[in-house]
Amino acid sequence: MNKTRKLFLAIALLGALVLSPIVANASPTAVPTVDNHEVTVDSNEHASESESSFAEATADKHESAGHTDPVAPVLLWIVVILIAAKFGGEIFEKFNQPAVLGELIFGVVVGNLHLVGINWFTPISSDIHIDILSRLGVIILLFMVGLESNIKEMMKVGVPSLLVAIVGVVAPFILGFFVSKFFYPEAVMNVHLFIGATLTATSVGITARVLKDLGKLKLPESKIILGAAVLDDIMGLIVLAVISGIITTGALSLMSVGMITLKSVVFLIGAIVIGTYTAPWFGKKIAQMNVDGMKVISALIVAFILSWAANAIGLATIVGAFAAGLILDEVHFKDVIRKNHHGEKVPEYHIEDLIRPIAAFLVPIFFVLMGIQVKLETFTDPSVLGAAAALTIAAIVGKQVCGLVVKKTYNRLVIGLGMIPRGEVGLIFAAIGKGLGVVNDAVFSAIVIMVIVTTLVTPPLLKMALDKMKPVTN
Repeated sequence: MNKTRKLFLAIALLGALVLSPIVANASPTAVPTVDNHEVTVDSNEHASESESSFAEATADKHESAGHTDPVAPVLLWIVVILIAAKFGGEIFEKFNQPAVLGELIFGVVVGNLHLVGINWFTPISSDIHIDILSRLGVIILLFMVGLESNIKEMMKVGVPSLLVAIVGVVAPFILGFFVSKFFYPEAVMNVHLFIGATLTATSVGITARVLKDLGKLKLPESKIILGAAVLDDIMGLIVLAVISGIITTGALSLMSVGMITLKSVVFLIGAIVIGTYTAPWFGKKIAQMNVDGMKVISALIVAFILSWAANAIGLATIVGAFAAGLILDEVHFKDVIRKNHHGEKVPEYHIEDLIRPIAAFLVPIFFVLMGIQVKLETFTDPSVLGAAAALTIAAIVGKQVCGLVVKKTYNRLVIGLGMIPRGEVGLIFAAIGKGLGVVNDAVFSAIVIMVIVTTLVTPPLLKMALDKMKPVTN
């Protein structure tokens, strides 16, 4: 661990050495006047001038050195993002918190350094290349969530999970809708619908990790929570597809809602049914090929094709990525045994193990970028703080309601607490809303605070509830 810290420190120092001459040339926080005296300027009023100066200084440096490769500044931003992600993840994991929170909060720090006069990293939030990598990270993330979800296991938990999932979507949506109506009375209906939608989904990964760390995965309540969380994701994606469709088409009618809902359901069910029958054949064909990396490449091809197909029919790409993960069950690749050039059998890894290094690179870019896009200056407005607090309360209360629909033989409090964290799914919804233009900076910042709080409070609250839980029989 000490060696790892020293390595990170060395990388950070190297980055500082590389940045220092660029920053010196850029001088983002001061503007020379006609009489050669420097006049300090407000970073918010002159953000564009600072970015321009930085870009010009960088370009001049590259031209003077004879290099004009456009990927160079992107590489620098990737280094900054990954260092922030790993440092943040390391610190938060020391406190038994999800690494994703560290990535998000360190992103907030990097993105708001301009408030203390440091404008070095301002261009990251608007860099199109970083945005594309972030979007790829989301697709990979939802693909992995799908891979880790098992349709057969979901069917086993049956009615309790389904009831918890339905109420866990409806109750937060309604609460979020009315919170939005209260704090943003002049906003159009689309804004209220989208804010309600951001509260619907539950983070499967965060809840599963807490239950696993506590050794409680085999409890009936745990199975209900995980099954309901996956169903929550599916329903949430359908809600997202419906509301995004309404926003895109501008039509809010029973017919348009029905058509988009039908389209979403048909796509998911169709992809699962077709994939279930074609995946075994697909796996056998791959088994006949000895090309290195064929398993991971074929998995990515399926994920990208379904993501493209979802977008082509007006749904979010993440819907397709999630569907791809659901259909690529590991059993379909059980006969994939590759041989090397000497005819020797080469062991193959699970798809999740093959995708994980790709996710380790791309997914943190999404979370850090989401943090960077949070504007802390928006919280100087008391209404933004009020909206963040109200959304957080609505998010927690809405999920507590869903625990009331199961039998009393189950621990309702544990089920409700296990459904609280929004994590990555809430952030994805917020990012899509921002891209559609229905979520402004203030609303986006409030949603991110809700995501952070719901993710922070779940592990300790769930642990306390499980510790007090008495053995029950169904």
